[in-house]
Amino acid sequence: MKTYQPKAGEINRGWVLVDAQGQILGRLACRVAMLLRGKGKPVFAPHLDIGDFVVVINAEKVAVTGRKLRQKEYYHHSQYPGGLKTITLEKLLRQKPERVLEKAVRGMLPKNKLGDALFGKLKVYAGPTHPHVSQRPVPLAAAT
Repeated sequence: MKTYQPKAGEINRGWVLVDAQGQILGRLACRVAMLLRGKGKPVFAPHLDIGDFVVVINAEKVAVTGRKLRQKEYYHHSQYPGGLKTITLEKLLRQKPERVLEKAVRGMLPKNKLGDALFGKLKVYAGPTHPHVSQRPVPLAAAT
């Protein structure tokens, strides 16, 4: 029996709408990463982009457990000596709430070209509105 390999024309990509309000950050990021990869589909192949487009709304209302708001820090470097910059989760949620979920999901995707392609299918918005109404995204509860 041969292993089934889906062809490019056979891949059906849908649009899924996820409401982040009140959901725990890590669990939500894990669920979104699984949708982006297409792991719930019967034709899943680890080397192919089979997943759906994911639209996340209300990213500013995501829940964080414990003392992570003050203790969790995100780092980046300017590539100059002494250029290490840090920002706490609390401050990043106030300034750019989309970035928090994007960073969490990006860390759960493959670190290669496939991961870059999968990450491009993620759309995160701080508020309850989004510009992808014409794609008719299906709410997450109805999609599973």
